[in-house]
Amino acid sequence: MNVAKWLLLALLALPLAELAVFIWVASQIGFALALMLVLAGMVAGGLVLRHAGGSHIARVRVALDQGSFTALQADGRGGGILLAGILLIIPGFITDALALLVLAGTVFRQSRPPARGDGVVDLEPEQWQRVPDPVLPDRRGDDNKR
Repeated sequence: MNVAKWLLLALLALPLAELAVFIWVASQIGFALALMLVLAGMVAGGLVLRHAGGSHIARVRVALDQGSFTALQADGRGGGILLAGILLIIPGFITDALALLVLAGTVFRQSRPPARGDGVVDLEPEQWQRVPDPVLPDRRGDDNKR
């Protein structure tokens, strides 16, 4: 089977899996509490989309209006937050767990600086100091001679 068929099968199986997980959770903690957890997840998704995903949605709209897909940068932070908000709005525990994984990955990716391919390491000013290279001549006094 190709990828599209697997994706379609997963999309069709998701509501059944969500229902099974909801029934199991409701049997463990009670129906009212399980329903409140699902509703809280949906509200959290709306807040995430409203607060953090709004600017990313606006950038996507502007880029699509201009017909320029090159204007869209694949910034994992905005796209990850947008995906997590959408997953949180979908009712169910499976999608909420996936949304939390996406948010955790987005926060982790944001906390560490992106790797540069040119071999340059960016440091804050207090994190580095100048060390004289014994191979290079000392040219501090050469500026006054010119």
